[in-house]
Amino acid sequence: MDIRGDKKVIRAWTVFDWANSVYQLSITSAILPAYYGAVAHGDEQGMVSFFGWKVVNTSLYAWAVSASFLFVALFSPLLASIADYTGRRKFFMKLFTWIGGLSCAGLYFFTPDRLEWGIIAFTLAGIGYSGGLVFYNAWLPEIAPKGMEDRISARGYALGYIGGVVLLLINLVMLLKPDFFGLPQNGMAARISFITVGIWWIGFAQYTFYYLPKRTMSDKKIINPIINGYRELARIWREFQTQKILKVYLLGFFFTMMAVLTVMYMAANFGKKELGLKDEVLIPTVLIIQLVGVVGSIGFARLSKRYGNMEAMILSVVIWIGVCVGAYFVTNSTGFMILASVVGLVMGGVQALARSTYARLLPETNDHTAYFSFYDVAEKMAVVLGTFLFGLLETLTGSMRSSILLLGILFVIGLYYLIQLKRMKISAITAGAIAE
Repeated sequence: MDIRGDKKVIRAWTVFDWANSVYQLSITSAILPAYYGAVAHGDEQGMVSFFGWKVVNTSLYAWAVSASFLFVALFSPLLASIADYTGRRKFFMKLFTWIGGLSCAGLYFFTPDRLEWGIIAFTLAGIGYSGGLVFYNAWLPEIAPKGMEDRISARGYALGYIGGVVLLLINLVMLLKPDFFGLPQNGMAARISFITVGIWWIGFAQYTFYYLPKRTMSDKKIINPIINGYRELARIWREFQTQKILKVYLLGFFFTMMAVLTVMYMAANFGKKELGLKDEVLIPTVLIIQLVGVVGSIGFARLSKRYGNMEAMILSVVIWIGVCVGAYFVTNSTGFMILASVVGLVMGGVQALARSTYARLLPETNDHTAYFSFYDVAEKMAVVLGTFLFGLLETLTGSMRSSILLLGILFVIGLYYLIQLKRMKISAITAGAIAE
């Protein structure tokens, strides 16, 4: 059955973004970091016990993020290959949705004396979110008419943004005014909000699952589905060795995303631990980042159209370096909110530019899925290394500010490769003009 262009199927696909984006905003960016800082504050040095192992509280949080992305990065090629071979893509999409949604709801039982449970539930929720996206993204080429991919993808992103903000606003009222709902001032509002995220995620995803086809077979002849996904990644890696421009770009992308995505996951913990920000300041600030992010994404899209992808991306990385320098010296809530607004301006812009620039640099090929599978794994490994190094440096130095410096260095390395790429492209254009 040809589902390309089917309005009901397209609408159902975009609704999945509405369903799962509440995890990204409420769990990783706003409510859980604030709650975690309150219940897992540890001793005077911020040390907590995790299965008898003494570790810095925020380092443990960072490593939980690392673990979830590492799992998906390692196993998504295997599962994606099996899904293509068996036609059970929707089954895996459902599986990860239930894992993620139930794990979010399970955070209700995360209390000061159940730290291990909280970390495990958070890690599983991350696996459910990023694992589900692997199969969600794979539907786009099959449902979108040719030339409509960008518009339909943007529609899903917009719905995801709106859904995340709507639920966060609902929970924000409960968090800031627990007395109005008859809730005690002991974190119960946050714990209930975790349940609402799970219900929202699983509940709205049912609409998606109802309309997406049950089985979709790949047109590729897969001889061994167990190793095919890894074989494809190895093949793309070998092809990169002969494409110097794309190889240099991937290096710049990798270091930049290491820093960008680590900031996204650790910013709230920095505000809570280093600056002592109250939830009344921290959570609305995260909401501001999301609102400003829409303006930033549009702004950088226009800059890219006028001056070029590379120029806009280089500008965004320069701004990120300035953010890291500012974060190292910031000492109060006003400074944090100013920096958060700047982050909002460049956060969505740099991610959108990274993906579109990669697409423009790809060679002539009909195998975009394999290339973007490599891109997806590279992005997840960037999160793994970024959050792991962030937590490790804080553990070694006792300060999150030193980890901020690390992120600044990563941005500088990424900027170096992007500038090199720009020079290579100019040289290639010049050489072509001379040859003519």
